[in-house]
Amino acid sequence: MIREILASDAAAFLALNKELDRETAYMLYEENERATTLEQQKKMITTFLKMPNSTILVAEQDGQLVGHLSVIGGSVNRKKHSVYLAVGVLQSYGNRGIGTALFEEMEKWAAQSGIKRVELTVMTHNEPAISLYKKMGFKTEGKKICSLVVDGKSVDEYYMGKVFEKTCLKTCGSMSTEK
Repeated sequence: MIREILASDAAAFLALNKELDRETAYMLYEENERATTLEQQKKMITTFLKMPNSTILVAEQDGQLVGHLSVIGGSVNRKKHSVYLAVGVLQSYGNRGIGTALFEEMEKWAAQSGIKRVELTVMTHNEPAISLYKKMGFKTEGKKICSLVVDGKSVDEYYMGKVFEKTCLKTCGSMSTEK
């Protein structure tokens, strides 16, 4: 089941993120690096739910949170239409359509929230994620060279984005529409 997070999910959401940090090198935080307290997590969720251009969608299965798609909107007027995404699904729940379902629910939420653009970064060697993003209509817009250091090695990231409103593509001539 995909749903919007509740403040009461704070402990489960924090545990989900710590497990994602532990099991994959594709997330931003390393294992045991996340110092978020339960109180901080509750406050962050409450803040997100009050913002018109931010939310957290969670995937719940077998009574636990197994994935999330966080939508992070800005506060300046020129960027309120655009949001940054962070997504993660537990490895044991991979290849079950959870990522696709999270993105589909995000698109419904974005349409209701007036969001015109979504963007994310992804490590260039994370082929399963890149495949999902392309399937969901994201385009590669650029590359961040030596963006991260993972296990002592430099890692590049792709900038990827998706524009929902065709009028944005017409008025933004520099925007590439290539796949």
